[in-house]
Amino acid sequence: MSLRLVLLGPPGSGKGTLAEHLEERLAIPHLSTGELFRRAINRGTRLGNKVRQYVTEGKLVPDRLVVEVMTQQLSNRKLRQGFVLDGFPRTVGQAQGLDRFLLRHRRPLEAALYLACPPSVLITRLSGRRVCSRCGTNYHIRTVPPKRQGVCDRCEGTLIVRKDDQVATVKKRLAVDRAQAKPLLAYYRRKRILYRLSGTGPSPRVLERALALFRREDWLKDR
Repeated sequence: MSLRLVLLGPPGSGKGTLAEHLEERLAIPHLSTGELFRRAINRGTRLGNKVRQYVTEGKLVPDRLVVEVMTQQLSNRKLRQGFVLDGFPRTVGQAQGLDRFLLRHRRPLEAALYLACPPSVLITRLSGRRVCSRCGTNYHIRTVPPKRQGVCDRCEGTLIVRKDDQVATVKKRLAVDRAQAKPLLAYYRRKRILYRLSGTGPSPRVLERALALFRREDWLKDR
């Protein structure tokens, strides 16, 4: 039995980190919306050029196009082997498009896993990010600090706080995300595949919580 999983949660909840751990631990491919979009744009594919047009004009990419880009990456092998989707779907329309694709292949989702974190934890995580103004290397003042405060280990450039990571901006982002997430969470709750998992604490602990859930639901019986 393969595991087909959608990871949901607010910014800073650790979706990408958990997806990477699951890929390493269970050999389940991790598909990130942002990474796939960048790849499609850089390669100049037909879909990539369509996405580029919306992005450069500052417009939201339509659900139909997002679904097409993502499902194009779900080969028969991935559908059999399983996958972890990070950053997709973001809307009910995208979730419905994904479901239609998976049902055509008779490979429905096992779960939509929501990583829950208190706002205070999310604010601490997001506002602690630092980026080198010269080479772009990322740090975190608590979890991945530089050797010298405010100085990049790699090129000795100055570390800065991006506008998106300033506390006031972070609070606004989280409020917007909460409002936008409600319909999507309700959709998966109605389908009875929504599971909540605490995203607090070190990432290895979050991984063990996820694996315990998978074992409890008997999703790993062939692994």
